[in-house]
Amino acid sequence: MPVNSPSLTDLGAAIKARRHELGLTQGQMAVRSGLNQRWMSNVETGKRNLSYSSLCRLVSALDLSLSELIARAEATAAAECAGSDLRSQS
Repeated sequence: MPVNSPSLTDLGAAIKARRHELGLTQGQMAVRSGLNQRWMSNVETGKRNLSYSSLCRLVSALDLSLSELIARAEATAAAECAGSDLRSQS
């Protein structure tokens, strides 16, 4: 999967949105998940592909299940597609 693919960007956006919901900085999220802050930044911007074990650590720190995080990423993608469709019709 290429870096910055739409699915990675959508997943990163879902992670960032949830982190904001929890009122956490990237640094706090890094400590909470045991992952590096720079790595977190790359994930949130879609520049980093995640392993299953990293995803598991993240969802635990985000107080979500993996399926909830994926559903949020899919909702982000659907909203972007709907917005794109509306812009192309104008």
